[in-house]
Amino acid sequence: MMKVKMLFVLLASLLLITGCTQTEEDPKQPSEKTKTTKNSEQKYPLTGISTNEDIDRRAIAVTINNHPKARPQTGLADADIVYELLAEANITRFLAVYQSTWPEEVGPIRSARDYFIELAKGLDCIYVCHGNSPDAKTMLANNYIEALNGLKYDGTLFTRSNDRKAPHNSYITFANIEKGAEQNSFDLTGAPEPFSFLSEEKTGKLAGDEALSARVSYGNSSYNASYEYDEEAGKYQRYSDGEQTIEAEVQTPILLDNLLIIEAPHKVIDNEGRRNIDLTAGGNGYLLQKGKVNEIQWVNKNGRIVPMIDGTEAGLITGKTWVNVVPADPGLEATVTLNAKE
Repeated sequence: MMKVKMLFVLLASLLLITGCTQTEEDPKQPSEKTKTTKNSEQKYPLTGISTNEDIDRRAIAVTINNHPKARPQTGLADADIVYELLAEANITRFLAVYQSTWPEEVGPIRSARDYFIELAKGLDCIYVCHGNSPDAKTMLANNYIEALNGLKYDGTLFTRSNDRKAPHNSYITFANIEKGAEQNSFDLTGAPEPFSFLSEEKTGKLAGDEALSARVSYGNSSYNASYEYDEEAGKYQRYSDGEQTIEAEVQTPILLDNLLIIEAPHKVIDNEGRRNIDLTAGGNGYLLQKGKVNEIQWVNKNGRIVPMIDGTEAGLITGKTWVNVVPADPGLEATVTLNAKE
């Protein structure tokens, strides 16, 4: 009888130990520390906007035409960031970066410049253009960046609008960008590193001087840009040569949460007026948010233009950002006017 009782106690103890082990260490049952929610809230890296969607999507950078005959453009309203830089002479083009939203179509698309490629590379983008300068051609030929060029895909991935004349009529759908990426084995996943964004509390306590408007001169009235603060929306509206920048299909205004204006060294390098723009040098700038402006220093961090205040990265407001790059000679004071009166 004593042996039977001891055997029973031994078996019971063994079952208890086994049960505890399965509960605490069973690899099929993740612990609270490793358990994740598939649709947990995250933030898009280039806008800081919260979402329950998967944010691990590759950014796409597209060179957009800014010629008067190319306006209004398609897809600008969906860009997370737009960089505006001189191409040649006193003509600007846009580099529109898409990550949080991929629009149905973008355009008109124009040719690459080496500094557009550098900006796209800094955000690990797939780069989309139609044509290229000699320096950009070398970079693309050497596969410096994964790219889709309309010179190769005109009439296939890229289409021509009948409403406009070349070279102001090249467009591409994001379905075709995906198709082109698959054809070339480009990875469509992998979000860029996030920028620094202000909390809602800090956004409501922004310091700075009043900045209800800004004028940016590129020496050509057709390409001079201006911005007006819409107090009701809490955002800036953009204008080219006095005409509001709008989304082509729906005729709605482009609204911006952050306006960054920086100066960078420019050097004309050929008879066509093409430039070298040094986006690594750093320098002075203005950051406009919520009707206020702060003077900043910009730096290049791993290929990205980052605004700094007193040595610390200046937080962006959640939303969309526009970056105007002007020549360091003559500089901000000569090219930018704040709170200009009509």
